[in-house]
Amino acid sequence: MNRAATVANFPCRLCARTELYLYHSMGSDGRYRYYRCNHCKLVNYDLATGLGQEQFAVLDKDPTDDTDRWNQQKDQSFRFISHYLPPSGSMLDIGCGSGRLMYVARRAGWKVKGLELSAPMAEFVYDKLGEEVVIADFLTMEPRAISDIPFDLICLRHVLEHLPDCLLAMRKLRNLLQPGGHILIEIPNVESVSKKVKRFLTNTGLRRAKYPAGMVIGHANEFCRASFEYLLKETGFTLSHWETYSNKPVANYIYNRVHIGSNARALIKRTTE
Repeated sequence: MNRAATVANFPCRLCARTELYLYHSMGSDGRYRYYRCNHCKLVNYDLATGLGQEQFAVLDKDPTDDTDRWNQQKDQSFRFISHYLPPSGSMLDIGCGSGRLMYVARRAGWKVKGLELSAPMAEFVYDKLGEEVVIADFLTMEPRAISDIPFDLICLRHVLEHLPDCLLAMRKLRNLLQPGGHILIEIPNVESVSKKVKRFLTNTGLRRAKYPAGMVIGHANEFCRASFEYLLKETGFTLSHWETYSNKPVANYIYNRVHIGSNARALIKRTTE
């Protein structure tokens, strides 16, 4: 592969450095390329191939059903919140989906509000829970359109990696928080053991996944703990707790303690300056 293919022709979206090197590619022809910044460690997707932000509206999941495995994933997130934070307050769930996290938080005494790109999903949540869900693109909307009163907690479960401008996203989130308020963020962990194995197999030609013609990638940025902490430092947050996790109980027990899982969960705190 020539140098033009292994060095990005765009700056890092986190630290603005210009030396980004090919980290991994996807697709049978390697057309979907991710470049890693050696300074801040962010893995940047080459947006020239297109970025798709499809709205995954799952309208058949009842957020009040405690037996649904889909819902139990959100319950795991709320248990993490409850372990470290006071028992109630005001919460905004960005990318709230079916509203399950809002439901369990409200049941525990939280005052909740949601934000969604999908109008049908927002209407679904209102019909099921009677809770307001703002329909908007978070990166382009004004924070005051969500609320004039800052929140104690904001949740983003697998949202941040889809937002090209992570610096703008975090600064807008900061403006929506009370001083000392918290954010729950869940993201893929690009340095997990399973992802390292997949990259090795792909880079050596032992694995070459095929994707449908015309497919558009959804993740603009991929984080490890180092790049995530760099983002926090740049935007006025501190990391309170970090763990990786799995939806399988035994793997989850291990990943919570040895941070090698494919997905990471963090609780961060807004600095008071």
